[in-house]
Amino acid sequence: MDKFNLEKDINVFCVTAISFPDGVMDAHNKLHSLIKPSKERRYFGISRPDKDTIVYKAAAEEMEEGEADKLSCERFVIKKGEFICLTIKDFMEDVQSIENAFRKLISRDDIDPNGYCLEWYLNEKDVRCMVGLKS
Repeated sequence: MDKFNLEKDINVFCVTAISFPDGVMDAHNKLHSLIKPSKERRYFGISRPDKDTIVYKAAAEEMEEGEADKLSCERFVIKKGEFICLTIKDFMEDVQSIENAFRKLISRDDIDPNGYCLEWYLNEKDVRCMVGLKS
């Protein structure tokens, strides 16, 4: 497990999955249908529990002010701060490894109880699983 300091807030726009985990891929596909792929843009998955379910959002970094509104998407701000993280190489070979990583991360007692699980897609094969720490 590593620590990672996110130095600035990141404004993103989101597509919420209809269900979790079944709707996750559809949410990412819908998000990617709205924008052209870009190496300059960062892509994320954001999830947190809500009563008896998990709400999952596929997200992309806003490259210009108002982009979320133009695309009729929800806005979200990934807050700066300190995170603990695990990086998974070639995650599509074992998608379950993402869930396993988050189970390890959220088992710690120093995580932010009001935070969320954050998947940062570093490229097409690698993902950094992150959970915010108490400040």
